[in-house]
Amino acid sequence: MEKSEKLQQLAKQIEVCHRCDLYKNAKYSVPGEGNPESLIVFIGEAPGFNEDAQGRPFVGNAGKYLDNILAKVGLERKDVFITNIVKHRPPENREPAFSEITFCNSWLEEQLKTIEPKIIVTLGRISLNYFLPGAKISDVHGHSYRVQNYVVLPMYHPAAALRSIHTATELEDDFQKNRDLLVNPLLGEKVTEIYQSSGQASLF
Repeated sequence: MEKSEKLQQLAKQIEVCHRCDLYKNAKYSVPGEGNPESLIVFIGEAPGFNEDAQGRPFVGNAGKYLDNILAKVGLERKDVFITNIVKHRPPENREPAFSEITFCNSWLEEQLKTIEPKIIVTLGRISLNYFLPGAKISDVHGHSYRVQNYVVLPMYHPAAALRSIHTATELEDDFQKNRDLLVNPLLGEKVTEIYQSSGQASLF
């Protein structure tokens, strides 16, 4: 089965997923989208208002900002795959609960297993702590770590950058600093540093 077909099947299963209660208030599921052959996957937190309305990830102001940053390093949305930790919008755009992440993580794992990326770019604290439990984004942003078969590259969430000029500057600097890795994910094979966990239980 081709990757695109497998991802479409997963999207249909996510659409009818009732493992947690998030689906009750959501208009659409938001499984993710992009190039199924991409070696890079961007992972945010959860769908927001615009994403819930369209069933697509990162289509609001934060998504437009992400598109602009990608363009600055020579990438387009169609070049990568973009998704979130949870696939339905939490009410009032609150952070997803630990239980909701736990119920939803098998979908993400199946997506990653299907796509087989080399690089995972985490956008924001929630997705960061999924892969690097206990890490503080202010300490690790822009630095790459080896996590199992992936290289995890933590970044600030574009929504946070829209609220802070300082965060926006750091986010754009991190993209530029990692431009070679983002354009040629195979360079990730040279990354060997392992994040030293604080001891917090991993969700991975």
